[in-house]
Amino acid sequence: MDNNNRLDDSPFHYRVNKDKTVFLEYHGKQVKILKGKEAEKFLRKISAAENEKKRQLVMAKITGNFKRGNERNHSKK
Repeated sequence: MDNNNRLDDSPFHYRVNKDKTVFLEYHGKQVKILKGKEAEKFLRKISAAENEKKRQLVMAKITGNFKRGNERNHSKK
């Protein structure tokens, strides 16, 4: 749940390379790499997400940083 609307700016992004490795980024910085079954599960969840906010929430949960509040330490340059 995004109670403070922090995901409205879409801080999370992902990219997939040719061997199906998923790279998750938070404000342009790589924060997690998913491979194998973990990557497949992530891609299924992203595909099933109804909108961008839900995709952002999936990425926030899988990185784990969003739950601990570490995202508050990010400063935009």
